Amino acid sequence: MKNKEILIVGAGFAGATCAQIFAESGFHVRVIEKHQHVGGHCYDEVNELGINIHTYGPHIFHTKRHDIWEYVNRFSEFIYYQHRVLSYAEGQLLPFPINRDTLCRVFGVDIPTYKVSEFLQDLVKKDFVADPKNFRDAVVSQVGITLYEMFFEKYTMKQWECDPAELSVEVAKRIPVRENRDDRYFSDQYQGIPTHGYSKLIASMLDHPNIVIDLGIDYFSLKEQEKYRLIVYTGELDQFFDYSEGNLQYRSLKLVFKNFDQEFYQQVATVNYPNDYDWTRITEFKHFLGEHSVKTTVCFEYPCKEGEPYYIVSNKQNLELREKYMKKVKHLEDSGSHLFIGRLAEYTYYNMDQVIAQAIEKSRVWIINNS
Repeated sequence: MKNKEILIVGAGFAGATCAQIFAESGFHVRVIEKHQHVGGHCYDEVNELGINIHTYGPHIFHTKRHDIWEYVNRFSEFIYYQHRVLSYAEGQLLPFPINRDTLCRVFGVDIPTYKVSEFLQDLVKKDFVADPKNFRDAVVSQVGITLYEMFFEKYTMKQWECDPAELSVEVAKRIPVRENRDDRYFSDQYQGIPTHGYSKLIASMLDHPNIVIDLGIDYFSLKEQEKYRLIVYTGELDQFFDYSEGNLQYRSLKLVFKNFDQEFYQQVATVNYPNDYDWTRITEFKHFLGEHSVKTTVCFEYPCKEGEPYYIVSNKQNLELREKYMKKVKHLEDSGSHLFIGRLAEYTYYNMDQVIAQAIEKSRVWIINNS
């Protein structure tokens, strides 16, 4: 009988999804997590005010895929929350992403929605780049130089600590621009927040007799890796290979939580600060689940270099380095001994639904090829 032991490194969405798929297929799964909790960066908890806070910053689940929405709803009910963001620019709170109402307030015009496209074309005419090669040119080609400088330039410099022209054009593809009055940050068909939090959702995914969870365990301290038939790795890509090709860059956050003796601190869950102050955004958590409290908790986000890795840095140097590491990944995955899944392990910017989809697909393919 073949060894049916599988090791999963990390208990975030990538690891939990793989663990659930393998366990349900009859494999014995050990999940190890370096933190003292499951959930990865989606970990949340109820604080002293009775408010559910996202310990590693805000997470809003959204997807266009019905199958992924059905999958996560197996493990938790969801509050059908629609995320709205304001951006504090030039002394006023403006709808973001940029939409018809943003344009009207910034430029002092009153245009019907059917003329928004024409208005944007006039804004970008002078600086349009047909085939943009970097973040700056891609955004300017969408919204023009005025809106780029108002909403994106300094925010990007704070977030990434580099010239926006050094960032990959791929980063700009995550930025929506609306030609109507839709002020939701995401337009995906399915959106929400787990009713009892992400931690309980992921704990439910891991609640299976074939799954054993060990917290506070560092993968790189294990001496028995060879005993597992498969290792699913969700940690930092370069660390797995002992930085043999060089160090990839990651960005972290300093998250400062504050309680205020008032019912609400701001109008919406998230307010961006592209130009003023050192933080990039403030999140007020009670908006997510509609929680009632006479006090409130908010989180100030300060981007930084050192600390827990949250974001990949999508520039030319890192993407070239990634390709070298991914050749090593392909060799291991082709052998059937390893799977690399998730934002850190693939050095790719995934949303939560994309991580889950990737984990489901890779796990099922491996089962078909190796059972």
